[in-house]
Amino acid sequence: MKNERHTQWLRGILDLCVLAALKSGECYGYELAQQLNKSGLGQIKGGTLYPLLARLEKNGFVETQWREGTQGPGRKYYSLTESGTTYLNQQADNWQDFSIMISRMLPTKGQSHE
Repeated sequence: MKNERHTQWLRGILDLCVLAALKSGECYGYELAQQLNKSGLGQIKGGTLYPLLARLEKNGFVETQWREGTQGPGRKYYSLTESGTTYLNQQADNWQDFSIMISRMLPTKGQSHE
């Protein structure tokens, strides 16, 4: 269920989701947005995705390569750098620790804390 809180959470973790999606291989922006949508994150609009990709590139976590299109316009492909992989692994560990801590505090589905 999408709600305002979900959107806020996604803003804080979308960079890691993008890096995780790129871990399986390079892709262009629209393809990446489709992957994120299929993974359950919902539609990530270009106005959100492309500035995020530019920041990741500026930080050295992704690199780009322009390729001419065989059946249409050229595309900019994004791939994870070694530095991006290191950052992703470190931040994934931090996210796991954080989510475990929060999960311990929250009631499970169908139960309430007293």
